[in-house]
Amino acid sequence: MPVVGYAHLCEALSLKVIAPKRVAMIKPVTRITLIGDCLAVPQSVAPGQDSLFEHVLFALKHEGINLPVLAQTFEQFGPEPFLSELAKSPNGVFIRKACFLWEGLTGRSLDYTTPVRGSVVFLFDPKRYVTGPSTRNSRWRVDFNGLGSLHYCATVERTPQIEALLALDVLGRAKSFMATLPPEMMDRAIQWAYLHETRDSFAIEKEQPSEEKSRRFVQLLRQAHEGHLLTEDYLVELQNSTVSNPFDKAVAFRHEQNHLHNGLRGAAGVSYVPPAPDLCQELMEELMAFANQPVRDVDPLVAAAVTAFGFVFLHPFMDGNGRLSRFLVHQTLCHYGALENGLLLPVSVAMKHEEQAYLEALKAFSQPSREFWNVTWLDGDQMAFDFIGHPSIYRYWDATRCVEFTLQMARRALEVELREETEFLDRYDRVVKAVNERYDVRGSDLSKLVMVCLDNEGKVSRHRRKQFQYSVAQEVFEFIEEEVGRVTA
Repeated sequence: MPVVGYAHLCEALSLKVIAPKRVAMIKPVTRITLIGDCLAVPQSVAPGQDSLFEHVLFALKHEGINLPVLAQTFEQFGPEPFLSELAKSPNGVFIRKACFLWEGLTGRSLDYTTPVRGSVVFLFDPKRYVTGPSTRNSRWRVDFNGLGSLHYCATVERTPQIEALLALDVLGRAKSFMATLPPEMMDRAIQWAYLHETRDSFAIEKEQPSEEKSRRFVQLLRQAHEGHLLTEDYLVELQNSTVSNPFDKAVAFRHEQNHLHNGLRGAAGVSYVPPAPDLCQELMEELMAFANQPVRDVDPLVAAAVTAFGFVFLHPFMDGNGRLSRFLVHQTLCHYGALENGLLLPVSVAMKHEEQAYLEALKAFSQPSREFWNVTWLDGDQMAFDFIGHPSIYRYWDATRCVEFTLQMARRALEVELREETEFLDRYDRVVKAVNERYDVRGSDLSKLVMVCLDNEGKVSRHRRKQFQYSVAQEVFEFIEEEVGRVTA
C-alpha cells in the first residue's frame, strides 16, 4: 500500500531520519483511523503522489510535528509551493505552520507581506504533546511551544502512560510524605537517600566508589539545592568532581569525537556515537538555555528527563557523562523549586533496580542514531568516525520514552525506595528501644544485630551469634528476633 505524509517524504527525498513511529498509509477505510502503528488513510483524502507539498500539509494536519523530517524536507523546497498555497488559503492553520517552520528552519524569508488574520495557533497541539513556554510569531500568528527552540527541541507525546504518571503528582506526594515524618526520621531518610543515590549511580556504571569518591558525589548532590544555572564552566566543575583520574578531568566541552563501547571488538563494539564536537558545543548551549529558562511552564520531571537524557545523548565530556546526567535530574528539580529543605528523590536507586528499562530508554535514541555513522577500526583503540546522517537527528529528538521512564522511576523512588527505607528506620527504632528498655547492650553491637535481623527475615544467623557471643547474652539474640517478628507482622 502507498505511504503518505511523513513516510512518503522520507521515501521520495531519501531523508536521513530515524523512522517515524507511526506510518500513514492508504488503506481500504472510510475515514482516517489509527490502527496500531499505522494511520490508515482512505484514498479519497490522501494527498497526490506527485505533490510533495500536499504531503507536508497532510502530515502537519494528521500526523503532528516531526521536526527532523520537516527540517530536511524544507532544505529542498524553495518559496514557490508556500506562496502558491498562501494565495489559495492565506489564513489556513497548516500553511501558516509550514511557513513559520520553513522560515525558522532554513533561515530564509518568504516574499509575502499580506497580514495574516487567522486566530493564533500553537505549533505543537497541547492535547497531543507535552509543551513548553509559548513564544509568539506575529508574522504567521503561530506560537512556538516546544521543549526547547527551533535550534534544539525534544518532543514528548501525551501517551496514556505519561498522562497517568503526570496525574499522580509524584513530587507533591513526596513533599507531603516527608512532611509527615518526625524531623529526626526525615533527616535520617534524606541522609540514606544521598548515600544510596551515590552508591547506585556508580553501580549503574559497574563501579564501586571509594570513600573519597562517595563523599564528593554526596557533596555534588547537596550542591543541586544551591540553584546554580547551567554553564559550560559549571558543568566542567561538576565533571571534575565526579572523576578521580586527573587525565579524565575536563577543562571544557570535548573537542574530539567520543563514543560508547559495548565490549565487542572493533567497530562492532561501538554502540553509540554522539554528535561531532562542533555540533555538540552548539546543542549544549541550546540544552543549557532550556534547562535554565526562567519561565517554568514545564512539569519539573519532564524538564528533568529532557535535560538529563539530552545531556547524555550529547555526551559533552570524554568521561563522567552518565553520572552527571543523573545528577542533572536533581539539579533540574531543584531549579524548578520542586525539592526543598535538602529533599532528594533517589531516582538512581530506582534506576539500579530497573537497569534493563533504563537501557531500553537510552537505546530508544542511541540505537537508531548509530545507523548514521560509518565506524572503521584502525588499530588498538583507534577508530575513524564518518557521519552519514543529518544534524537534525541530534537537533530534534523524540524524548517520549525517556520522559515516561523518568516519571516511572520518580514514582518508584517515592513509593518503594523512600517508603521502604522509612519503614525500615521505624522498625529499627522500635526494636532498639525495646531492647534498651530490657537489656544493657553496647550501642554499636545492638545497631548491627538489629539491622542484620531486619535484613535477614527476622533471624540472627549462627555466624552473627558466634561473632557477638562474648559481648551479647544469648537471650538478647532471642529477644531481638521476637521484637523484629512483632514489628514486621
